[in-house]
Amino acid sequence: MDPRTHRILFTVDVEEFDTALDFDYSLSFPEQVAVSTRGLQLLAERMEDVQARATLFTTAVYAQHESALIRSLAGRHEIASHGYFHLHNKPGDVLASRQALEQITGTEVVGFRRAQMGAVNNDELREAGFLYDSSLHPTYLPGRYNHWDKPRTPFERDGIIQIPASVTPRLRIPLFWLSLKNFPFAIYKQLCRQTLLADGHLNIYVHPWEFTDLSSYDRIPLYIRRHSNERLLDRVTDLLRYLRQYGDFSTMREFAETFQPHHH
Repeated sequence: MDPRTHRILFTVDVEEFDTALDFDYSLSFPEQVAVSTRGLQLLAERMEDVQARATLFTTAVYAQHESALIRSLAGRHEIASHGYFHLHNKPGDVLASRQALEQITGTEVVGFRRAQMGAVNNDELREAGFLYDSSLHPTYLPGRYNHWDKPRTPFERDGIIQIPASVTPRLRIPLFWLSLKNFPFAIYKQLCRQTLLADGHLNIYVHPWEFTDLSSYDRIPLYIRRHSNERLLDRVTDLLRYLRQYGDFSTMREFAETFQPHHH
């Protein structure tokens, strides 16, 4: 496969920092937004340094609180939907999230990713006018999901292009944010490279709040807090520079529009 056709799909789940609430911290909504904004601004600078274009799966409520920031990022990156709120969604929110993001950014929103890679109703996505969905993580995470039997590479279902998060071809080792933090970095980079070359694309994701200083949140487990702040920013910068040797940065929309999916 021609390396120039390899696509690096670096994606960011832009959401309010409600992870702290899971561990009994009481953060007001503006504080949750502020933590994510600090991280997003730092990450955006690093992406600019590496000339990386990304897809930002953004909750509508976050975008409404940080509309100027999201509007400015939409000039360089793709804005896609991460639902209306991060974890509390009701019927109609899929369409409402798309409408809200389009109103804020002035750009068309065609992509969706459910919070925590949850189940998605394809009929709802299609009726809301989405082109693709990136909510499938085709691996096993204890207590969260078991998708060993799901396709590992993009496919089409019910008129929606499905772009799963990348896992390694053989053992389906997940290459998501927790792996970036916790694997030995040299090994993580190699796994990303091997997957990019084998599949022709690499779809990995992070969250803005990871790039802030999480050391004071000592009730959050170490595997979530590890390598936050500058250390993680340096790691991502290094990773993106490394991967750039093997492919080109692409938004999810560009990838979806050129992809010839298999039907499942």
